[in-house]
Amino acid sequence: MILDFFRQGGAGVAGMPEQKASAAGRVIAWGGAGRGTVAWSPRDTVSLTRSGFAGNPVGFRAVKMISEAAAALPLVLQDCQRRYTAHPVLDLVAAPNPAQGRAELFEALYGQLLLSGNAYIEAVGAGAGLPLELHVLRSDRMSVVPGADGWPVAYDYSVGGRKHRFSLGEGAPCICHIKSFHPQDDHYGLSPLQPAAQAVDVHNAASRWSKALLDNAARPSGAIIYKGAEGQGVLSSDQYDRLVSEMEAHHQGARNAGRPMLLEGGLDWKPMGFSPSDMEFQQTKESAAREIALAFGVPPMLLGIPGDATFANYQEANRAFYRLTVLPLVARVSAKVAAWLREFTGEALDLSPDLDRVPALAAERDAQWARVAGADFLTPAEKRALLGLPPLAGDADE
Repeated sequence: MILDFFRQGGAGVAGMPEQKASAAGRVIAWGGAGRGTVAWSPRDTVSLTRSGFAGNPVGFRAVKMISEAAAALPLVLQDCQRRYTAHPVLDLVAAPNPAQGRAELFEALYGQLLLSGNAYIEAVGAGAGLPLELHVLRSDRMSVVPGADGWPVAYDYSVGGRKHRFSLGEGAPCICHIKSFHPQDDHYGLSPLQPAAQAVDVHNAASRWSKALLDNAARPSGAIIYKGAEGQGVLSSDQYDRLVSEMEAHHQGARNAGRPMLLEGGLDWKPMGFSPSDMEFQQTKESAAREIALAFGVPPMLLGIPGDATFANYQEANRAFYRLTVLPLVARVSAKVAAWLREFTGEALDLSPDLDRVPALAAERDAQWARVAGADFLTPAEKRALLGLPPLAGDADE
């Protein structure tokens, strides 16, 4: 009957209705040998922050390292004439609001930028001059309101079911929007967590797998084989339930690790070790960790990830971390903040990191100072310009 059904292409069997597809086809495909659709975590900002920062040690440490290192860099304020040691802008940056200092404000700013690709600063009490306070707003609560020409005309901040609109009218804007480069979005930036999302999922899945393995005495213990009398290898229901309950009560979990097992007649213990795929699981986890570090621009050596020999030593890796990741980020953000504050003051001010006070770059700066000082064909004004210093009062006449 079944063979006739297949010979006839599934039709023509008396009493059997014709169907175009199996109702259980999807179930079979889903459960078949790991070839089903891969389940990835959501890619929205809240889900990525939860899984890639709050729920992943590599992402958490990478964001903390970058944001703390960037916020700790000293900033200098200068114009085309001189470098300021005292200025209202410096006072505002040093004490932006009653709850935060400069380091706390910029750490939150860099953290939002790394986690979502966007960072927003609100100017509070802006009148004829500088704002009275600066506050970093959560990126996941902010949305851009585009105008008819596509440019932003307002920002909506939603919290607790209520929405507050920051309109962009005449004068200096009350919101400073800093965003990372995104090739396919006109209004929002691209977070490093987006390209690292798959590696985050793999790393988190490997951690869950390791935890499940620890819950089962840290190894796939083995198999209990029942031989029985005269080759009868089937346990009764009562015997099976008793064996399972004793295994769960006395031989599972960390508390019972290493406890000897007493088997009654007919039961034999067959130890089992890790399969090659189990042994490669740790390598997969370490590879995912390196991909997460790569997306954020943190050398894996600084995160304690084994197997990375890109840099000769820790000091070289730390110098590359500052030169390739921290300094470009701080230079871009500080330039944006300075351009925003210039609209309040009307002064041509420039806010930038002070490279001479970065310990990780001390050797490079010493070598640069020595080269510039030894260049006898340069004037003092040209040497100061090469070092990023403003000219002295008498240099303009040279």
